[in-house]
Amino acid sequence: MDRILLGGSRLSLDRFRADPVLAALQWPDDVLQDFLFEHGDHGPFVVVDCGHLDLSAITWTLEAIPATDFHTMPTGESEAGLIEHFAQNPVYWASVKVPEVGRHWEDHGTWLRPPLLIDRRLLDPADSGLHVLEGRTRVGVLRGRLREQLRVTPHHQAWVGRP
Repeated sequence: MDRILLGGSRLSLDRFRADPVLAALQWPDDVLQDFLFEHGDHGPFVVVDCGHLDLSAITWTLEAIPATDFHTMPTGESEAGLIEHFAQNPVYWASVKVPEVGRHWEDHGTWLRPPLLIDRRLLDPADSGLHVLEGRTRVGVLRGRLREQLRVTPHHQAWVGRP
């Protein structure tokens, strides 16, 4: 896994994706980019939150998740409290991204790009339900919009990793 993690910040996404180890995972491009390419060299995230994961044992599917399921969905120990930080000012956090992000929330009541969730049976210790792996800002904006009674669709697309 070191080769994968060290390569993310030095290679183009196309070269990164072409690595035989990554190609063997057969993960969707969105998942590969958001999880390993963009965050693979972020030590606390990789070591504390994901160091025990067997990447080859995860199958990813795009699923519609009820908005209410995100209300208490946890995230990794290295980012504890971050989702609620974003939820405190959802309009601001959507606006600091590219302009399309804020507009998408206003027009569609959901995120522009699905976050990554993982089945908590894959975590150590194992549990039931889903866990926010990547997309803490998106989930925080959703929670804040729900609290502030802003436009939110009843279901949201998310990539879900399951055993």
